[in-house]
Amino acid sequence: MMREHARGLTLLELLIVLVLIGIVASITIPILGNGVSTTQLRSAAREVAAGLRTARGQAISQRTESVLVLDVAARAFSVPPDERVHPINRGIELKLYTAAHDIVNENVGAIRFYPDGGSTGGRITLAAGERKYDVDVDWLTGRVAILE
Repeated sequence: MMREHARGLTLLELLIVLVLIGIVASITIPILGNGVSTTQLRSAAREVAAGLRTARGQAISQRTESVLVLDVAARAFSVPPDERVHPINRGIELKLYTAAHDIVNENVGAIRFYPDGGSTGGRITLAAGERKYDVDVDWLTGRVAILE
């Protein structure tokens, strides 16, 4: 009578599979980025644009200057006199380009709007890895646009 040999995996085969899984994981995890999806990045850009439009509308309706204050280090913005602070996802890198007189310090700056709807102009860049959105403010008209 012939006995059938049970066939299974050897320890060596299991180790090879585990090493291959580790190599694949070490390659794919950095490619996936820092966990910020394109949707989250787009949503943050839209929120910043909405804040800028709120500041512009406030300047026009109240016939006074209005600002959006951006804290790059804290990743948050506000539109005074409203005390609410709008946080931005920690995985998103921010850059502010604005007029020199609206820079408070190396981390805080503002984009100013005037009663006629005009602005000092500027750009807020939101980026995560290779993906980025620029929220532009036209200095003459105060128009806010999101550029990919």
